[in-house]
Amino acid sequence: MPVTVGLGAASPDEKIRATVRAVGREVDLTLFSCPGTAGSFGDAVRVVEAVHPEAALVEALAAGDIDAAVRGTLPASSTLAALKAAAGVDHLERIALLETAEGHLFLLAPVGVDEGWTVADKVRFVEHGRHIARSFGLAGGVAVLSGGRLGDIGRHPAVDRTMADAELVARLTGAEHVEILIEEATRRYGVVIAPDGISGNLIFRTLAFLGAGAGHGAPVVNIDKIFVDTSRASPDYTNAIMLAKSLAESRKP
Repeated sequence: MPVTVGLGAASPDEKIRATVRAVGREVDLTLFSCPGTAGSFGDAVRVVEAVHPEAALVEALAAGDIDAAVRGTLPASSTLAALKAAAGVDHLERIALLETAEGHLFLLAPVGVDEGWTVADKVRFVEHGRHIARSFGLAGGVAVLSGGRLGDIGRHPAVDRTMADAELVARLTGAEHVEILIEEATRRYGVVIAPDGISGNLIFRTLAFLGAGAGHGAPVVNIDKIFVDTSRASPDYTNAIMLAKSLAESRKP
């Protein structure tokens, strides 16, 4: 049976229509939107109308009516609040799927400013990242970034700490400490681990908002259900849906 994916659609804008066209029959797609919008998306997709479509999307995911959910154009704050409440967690951990200007796809974590501050956090992101990379067919290997080159040890305690943490994470997981060389990491590895959530968020924003790259969604990795958060920098939500599909298929017997 095809994977069923729910996509949030706050309004019938061109991003949503382009996604519906691109996805085609790859998944069984259902849109969750506001009342009175169903006829605006065409006849090729099912639409669930609700006064609070974000709640309806999360409820469908929690009930098992859909295999995976993609936030799409629904509001971040209310959608993620509903997801946390349904999952019974006080925070969400995400791994972002990014694309460089040259078209190279890679996973980046942490991207939340309150995430990835301990070695244990980063080890957990390595493990989750490897699983997602395999599911989506990304390049093998994990790169762990730090705040400098090894020759910079002693220049500042904060730099030394990031390098010590990166070395330990690499030893514990079999990843590679690539120092501060993000330009090499994004070309050669399918998963990149930032020194902390602030630097990861800055990498994401620089690539997606200032550079010519793009963000294609960020699976939430600390809940049981498959939920892919999305960014307004995405050209459409096709890759986010295909990522959700890959993760759902990896769980099927």
